[in-house]
Amino acid sequence: MSQKGTKPPWLRVKIPSSPSNKIMSLINNKLLHTVCVEAKCPNQMQCFAEGQATFLLLGPNCTRRCTFCAVGKLAVQKPDSKEPARIADTIAQIGLSYSVLTMVTRDDLADGGASHIAETMREIRNLSPDTEIELLISDLNGNWDALDVIVQTTPAVLNHNIETVPRLYPSVRPQADYKRSLDLLTRVSSIQSGVITKSGMMLGLGERRDEILSAMNDLRNAGCQLLTLGQYLSPSQGHHPVIRYVHPEEFDKYKQEALDRGFLGVASAPLVRSSYRAADLFHSVNHGNLSSIKSSS
Repeated sequence: MSQKGTKPPWLRVKIPSSPSNKIMSLINNKLLHTVCVEAKCPNQMQCFAEGQATFLLLGPNCTRRCTFCAVGKLAVQKPDSKEPARIADTIAQIGLSYSVLTMVTRDDLADGGASHIAETMREIRNLSPDTEIELLISDLNGNWDALDVIVQTTPAVLNHNIETVPRLYPSVRPQADYKRSLDLLTRVSSIQSGVITKSGMMLGLGERRDEILSAMNDLRNAGCQLLTLGQYLSPSQGHHPVIRYVHPEEFDKYKQEALDRGFLGVASAPLVRSSYRAADLFHSVNHGNLSSIKSSS
């Protein structure tokens, strides 16, 4: 364990010498948003250089005030009806075989933005029918009819992050609810058993080891199949502070703990983020195991 303070050497990120001008130009020209930029992801230049990006739908601003997140907190705007088509066209031009879409939380919308997500899925499938899609969604404020709309679009993976342990929700995710997030993951397989579920946590916010393991148990009980664990990095002095830096060896131990609990795939390392190399995590899982999980869900 490394205490808070100067970032340890394992968190130093080498910037690629030639980031992808194509993908950055497409994103800018299409007036799109990415969680890579909005959330200040440390891996963004590497992903852009590899022709990857996680598209952020429903605008760059969120209706919640989570203290860990760098996504904008300004007034939200009406959803852009042309965004789904622009997203689909960009994915087709890049030629992505696996695409990750995420969203800001929109508690101002009756369906939390579910219809917008579904329309984006339809547009992508019209232009890129072979592209596998992973969705990283909000809790939709507990609107399970809206969840049904999203899950019926049958993404390859439905991701919803619990982010941290329940004890820290009041200080880290004050407008979220731990049980509601678990309920969302539980409901996915009852709506569409063919969708793989995924969740993620940040470490270094002040959680204890026993709380992490308990959260893993909760996720497995909710049917969650894929897990990501990464180091929390505070976006600014105004955000929740880093309480400690977790050593890579500890991340390795948590990976084994998760696998021992039955997760089919686990990405656990300091720079892991929920959508970082998501295709690699999905495809690394034995598809026979996936099939058995699907049939038993």
